[in-house]
Amino acid sequence: MRPHWLASNRSCYNRRRMSNTPSQTFERVALVGKHQDSRVRESMLGLAAHLHERSRTPVVDVGVDLDFGSTVVERHAEADFATQVDLVIAVGGDGTMLYAARLATPGAVPLLGVNRGRLGFLADVSPREMFERLDDVLEGRYVRESRALLRARLVQPEREDLTALALNDVVVQKWETGRMLDFETWIDGQYVNTHGGDGIVVATATGSTAYALSCGGPIIHPELDALVLVPICPHTLSDRPIVVRSTSAVEIRLVERPDTKAQVTCDGTMLGDLEPSARLFIGPAEARVTLLHPRAHDYYRILRSKLHWGRGGLNRSGSDD
Repeated sequence: MRPHWLASNRSCYNRRRMSNTPSQTFERVALVGKHQDSRVRESMLGLAAHLHERSRTPVVDVGVDLDFGSTVVERHAEADFATQVDLVIAVGGDGTMLYAARLATPGAVPLLGVNRGRLGFLADVSPREMFERLDDVLEGRYVRESRALLRARLVQPEREDLTALALNDVVVQKWETGRMLDFETWIDGQYVNTHGGDGIVVATATGSTAYALSCGGPIIHPELDALVLVPICPHTLSDRPIVVRSTSAVEIRLVERPDTKAQVTCDGTMLGDLEPSARLFIGPAEARVTLLHPRAHDYYRILRSKLHWGRGGLNRSGSDD
């Protein structure tokens, strides 16, 4: 008999599906990474050759200056990847994954990450196993996971609205000033608080382990439909992170005061300046990002590894390398 709690949370499991057969054929595979980095370059060259051996077509940006030797590689502008490829492999850290997500999302192209960076919460395939894991994906053995995106809209008087998507977070922070910011937050049209500090992070569950975590925010499992608002260096200790449902409409207003300057970034990319006369609206995007993971993907194991939990001999024996 199915437990009642499992039936009521079926939607969570629908966002994380195990595949056993190649229901999607990945014939054309884009490789994205900072190829100037020797480690990234080595992996991109190896992956291209491996794809070619598997009768797949590797695709890179027209500006990638690499000698692939006898490997046949197609070159397209990265802006066209969403319509030209079936799979994107991001080689690097989570920053590369965020960049690749912006390329893949318009065409709902799945994204796989090979970690050549530091933490790697999103890019979870190690270089030593990347060929084996790539074969698993090509043969349909992987976990497909859907992740939510945020849509930020910066409304400025007598100017065109600025919009952008974010997989991790939308950040308001002080800019070119040593003074703290005063700003208001509103959720679903209701006033929440007036904050004093360096800014605020509005993060998805995915982004809860990024900037929000360094500001003291909670870790939110990526299958939860939630947002977290985390103040950056708040002036008062009572100004704490708050978790709300993912469908919430968040509005941020800057309070005018001398030498007030703030900027808005989406996943680290500049959106625009937030002025006292402007309004920033943040809410759920219609599009979602599809991530592919190895069959043995374990979110808690990633947390233990990346955050160095239990390194004092308290880990279960043999549970982590």
